[in-house]
Amino acid sequence: MTGGRVVRDRGGPGSGPGDRPDGGEAVAPPRVELLGDLDRPRAWMLLIGGVPQSHVDLDDPRHLELEYVRVLGHLIDLAAPAAAPLRVLHLGGGGLTLARYVAATRPGSTQLAAEADPEVAGLVRRRLPLDQPARRQAARRAAGGRVAEGRITVRVADARAVVEQVPPGSFDVVITDVFATDQTPAHLTSAEFTAAAARALAPSGIYAANIADGPPLAHARRRVAAVRSVFGPACLIAEPALLRGRRFGNLVVAASGRELPVAALTRRLAADPFPSRLVDGADLDRFVAGSRPITDADREPSPIPPPDAFA
Repeated sequence: MTGGRVVRDRGGPGSGPGDRPDGGEAVAPPRVELLGDLDRPRAWMLLIGGVPQSHVDLDDPRHLELEYVRVLGHLIDLAAPAAAPLRVLHLGGGGLTLARYVAATRPGSTQLAAEADPEVAGLVRRRLPLDQPARRQAARRAAGGRVAEGRITVRVADARAVVEQVPPGSFDVVITDVFATDQTPAHLTSAEFTAAAARALAPSGIYAANIADGPPLAHARRRVAAVRSVFGPACLIAEPALLRGRRFGNLVVAASGRELPVAALTRRLAADPFPSRLVDGADLDRFVAGSRPITDADREPSPIPPPDAFA
């Protein structure tokens, strides 16, 4: 990703403008920016308070720039047969990168995205509109020339409020990727929140969450323990250096009420530009050993990244 044009607007992510993820005193909302990608003419990085949130390529919605987003894309690809429509709940809207990806690869999908910040939602609507000719053409190609109508609905609301209100079993995939600038709010890290996401899933559905953490990965271990307290099969995906505690970064935990497509997922991860490691079974047992699941009673936000995390 390289820098280019910058379009600035005001906004404040989280439960509302100025809210802190730990529920503390409100502060001035951070700046919302769109940074142009010089390598891709109509691609943009959404930043909030200087922290990258989403990368969107308006000409190629299938392009997933960020490594952890590519992992989430693999999970979506393996959630059902190729091109079959999905019902997807995105907890955390941002630039709607994955919603665009699903619309392009699975025409006819029905999607709901929860974005807590109206300023972010408004900026994305104005500057990164969903109704792009490239997206329509990609949908036609994926549908063999037939137009398969889908729908992406953006709801400006808190992610937990949305997931607790949707009908049971109404989604095939639920993705949690919520940050108040650089932290996941505490009320979106607990086992109770995960249980609400599980309730929203169809029996064979897949849940995936983006976790930001660094050495010694104490928060990630508790988040994974919370997910495993709700679901059966689960796995953790991250770059090897992150798992070895060498740096701060993004881990993806995936879970389901059915066996996960671990073999196919491992093959896809190995082919990525920056291959990630998949941890499951006994290795995942060892990863979470001695870690208590986060609950609403002792909920915590994800750690604050070090100053050089996004340099």
